[in-house]
Amino acid sequence: MINKNEILHQLKSVNYPGFNRDIVSFGMVKEILVDHKTITIMLSISSQNEEKKTELIKTIQETIVADDFEIKIKVLDRPPQNVEVDTSNKHQNVEGNITKIIAVASGKGGVGKSTIALNLAAALTSDGHKTGLLDLDIYGPSLPLTMGIQGNPEVDENQKIIPLEKHNLKLMSFGFISGNKAPVVWRGPLVAKMTEQFFKDVNWGDLDYLILDLPPGTGDVQLTLSQKIPLDGAIIVTTPNDIALTDVRKGADMFKKVETELFGVVENMSYMDISGEVPNSKNSNIIINGEKVPTNENGEFNLKFDLFKHGGGETESTRLDIPLLAEVPYSHKLMESIDSGEPIVFYDKKSPISKIFLRLAKQISSI
Repeated sequence: MINKNEILHQLKSVNYPGFNRDIVSFGMVKEILVDHKTITIMLSISSQNEEKKTELIKTIQETIVADDFEIKIKVLDRPPQNVEVDTSNKHQNVEGNITKIIAVASGKGGVGKSTIALNLAAALTSDGHKTGLLDLDIYGPSLPLTMGIQGNPEVDENQKIIPLEKHNLKLMSFGFISGNKAPVVWRGPLVAKMTEQFFKDVNWGDLDYLILDLPPGTGDVQLTLSQKIPLDGAIIVTTPNDIALTDVRKGADMFKKVETELFGVVENMSYMDISGEVPNSKNSNIIINGEKVPTNENGEFNLKFDLFKHGGGETESTRLDIPLLAEVPYSHKLMESIDSGEPIVFYDKKSPISKIFLRLAKQISSI
């Protein structure tokens, strides 16, 4: 008579399609039921890719060796509340019912990673997804400023921190607790512990997406995440110049080593986008930086030029064999929105910059 442990052992040889990691270590196997001559395997798969689901079910059917038993595979949309799960997986470390946890990362500071994380979260929220944004930069939290919130979070009856909320986007940052004023001087182990507590001691509730704004580099925070938190994937942010790309490669390679899926690359400050209107200049030329720029019949003009060398993000995405998800221009309006504490997606959804982030959100939600 075959038992659950034997089936679980066989499932450890089944890798998720496209990965070198098995579905047991991924935490996808939620329950195994053996009843008479039927084996039922309950899986939790967050991906909406039906082709991958079908391929995985077929692989499991072909892998399980159990004479005279019928193998049934059930895919759960969300993990059921009363099913006993394998406590060796990472999902036990997160407070709340979260479908996907996605890290936004870079190997270098100054590439605008927090801007990308914030506007991606805003775009997902604007698109109807229940979304949370967690600022994990302990030393320099930016979320209180970029969202224009200086409040302190409350705790619930279970002594769990309740995230702050704006425009239906749930928010948490060390800056909400520390006041974002005094500099933080902590050693690595304390940083790692605080990082883990942001998951265990914050009640995120029901979320479709939790976006993590990681600090740059490959240090304690990133290692803690890879070891303790069930990351579904990571987005790498870079700028086109070589110095940024060199450091980004380190971050991207780290995620690959810990077997976290890389969803793609976002190239920030990809180009300079200058748009405007010149009164009484219909169908004529104006001069910007020594270059003639035509205006249309309404006196409007548009000029794009490279701030750095062009194509760095595309080169890196090709090297990593992952998509180039978006090219975000350097935009005065985008910087204004960050400084004012109001993401551009929320107050000007029809702007060209907002449309880039809304397309990015569509791409992420289709993975």
